[in-house]
Amino acid sequence: METTKLKKFAQFARRELLKQVSAKLKLVMTESSAARRERPEAVKKLEEAIKSHSKEQIIERVAYIWFNRFCALRFMDVNRYNRLNIVSPANPGQFQPEILAEAKMGHIDEEIVNGKARQLIFALLEGKAPSRDPQGEAYRLLVVAVCNYWNKAMPFLFQRINDYTELLMPDDLLSGNSILAYTREAMTPDICNDVEVIGWLYQFYISEKKDEVFEGLKKNKKITPENIPAATQLFTPHWIVRYLVENSLGRLWLLNRPGSKLASKMDYYIKPEQAEAESASRKISRSATRPAAPVTCSPMPSTCSTPSMRRKAMSLRRFRKKSSRITSMVSRSTNAQGSWPLSP
Repeated sequence: METTKLKKFAQFARRELLKQVSAKLKLVMTESSAARRERPEAVKKLEEAIKSHSKEQIIERVAYIWFNRFCALRFMDVNRYNRLNIVSPANPGQFQPEILAEAKMGHIDEEIVNGKARQLIFALLEGKAPSRDPQGEAYRLLVVAVCNYWNKAMPFLFQRINDYTELLMPDDLLSGNSILAYTREAMTPDICNDVEVIGWLYQFYISEKKDEVFEGLKKNKKITPENIPAATQLFTPHWIVRYLVENSLGRLWLLNRPGSKLASKMDYYIKPEQAEAESASRKISRSATRPAAPVTCSPMPSTCSTPSMRRKAMSLRRFRKKSSRITSMVSRSTNAQGSWPLSP
């Protein structure tokens, strides 16, 4: 995957979102803001969050939340996980997001958008509700509704939006210079064919902050808790995950079962030298003669450090269980019939 364009986009997106969220926060916090009149509870939560943390941390958090959601929705659009495109147009030659174009024609999915929000969206689009940016406001309501809808299936990504996160949502989402326009340009259909794009976007998004943190270390500045993720959470590409799992858990499995065909499925497995293999086999043989249970490969997902490693470990675990069931069947059949293959 070519990541140069993704890196430029992610770094630009972070700077732009921080600027937009900061401006929105300043507007919301003014004494005469519409948010204080219409959403007093959300504003109160925002003020409490700022007191508990800081204004800078809240801006950083909200900016990343919206970056994460916009990128996820674009990925889902391209791969047709959404019924209607949420941040993408219906056709390449168009510019307006499909869900907004459909709403302007009177079509809004009742399963996704509740009655109250649906009425407000129609009122905005028909000019019956006062607004300086009716299409933009209607579209933001649609995006919030979609995020809340996907909360049922993916709560880890789409937390329900009913607080200040919505208040600080960027205003400009429809112009040619909006963050969504740049998202569509960077996340092309070809790039979105590879799920690793999400991991790379996160690493590039946080890269400038990571550089700041390490630059501070050179000046004897301690890493504060809120900066730990930027310094420690790095994306692990698929091939590295496979290499690590196949040459640890995979090797242990093969040492226990030299006749296993698992090696043919492990593209990154490095066969040990003969002396090393014999030494490991002797250790396992000695262990097998003791009363304790023989060494087995039981990769538990909770011990793996990344989602990719957990998935790979689970795959190996399923292979082990399947192999054990077959071995058990063969053993029972051999004891009963004294021959192979199994009789029907």
